[in-house]
Parts: sequence; structure tokens; C-alpha cells
Amino acid sequence: MAKQAVGLLETRGLACLVVGVDAMLKSANVELAGPMRQVGSALCNAVVFGDVAAVKAALDAGAAAASESGEVVSAHVIARPHPELLTQFGIA
Repeated sequence: MAKQAVGLLETRGLACLVVGVDAMLKSANVELAGPMRQVGSALCNAVVFGDVAAVKAALDAGAAAASESGEVVSAHVIARPHPELLTQFGIA
């Protein structure tokens, strides 16, 4: 799978994030990069990667699903990330 884009979904609460990640993985050809993480103050995030169109479609679906069950804080796509950034996510 091409690693042309990285998508980040951040929610308030783990259950909300699980719903969002489930929708992302089912809606497009993306892979989850490592475990979902708790940031603090109930903030949780997950990172997916794949080609740009797939990551964008997955993030749209994931944010919509997560917003139905809780609060989405941020959903962002990084197209063509620098290779050093990929190593920070453990996907290089």
C-alpha cells in the first residue's frame, strides 16, 4: 500500500474514537498505524495511512461516524508527508 498520506482523527473519549476508526477502516483502503492513543484530558487519537484519496474518504467517514457518538476534536489529512514524519508514526 502506498504511504502517500497520513490521516489523524482526534476525539474526546475512547468509545467515540473506536466508532470512528471502525468506520475509517471499513470505508476505504487505509491501514491503522499503531495503537489508538490517549493524549490526556479525555483526548484520544488514531493515525491511518494510505493513498491521498483513500485517506481523505476514510477521514470523512470516520469523523462523521464519531461525531454521532461523541465529540470530534480534529480530523486532518497530511498529503505526501516527509519520510521522517512517517518514522515518528512507526510506518516508514
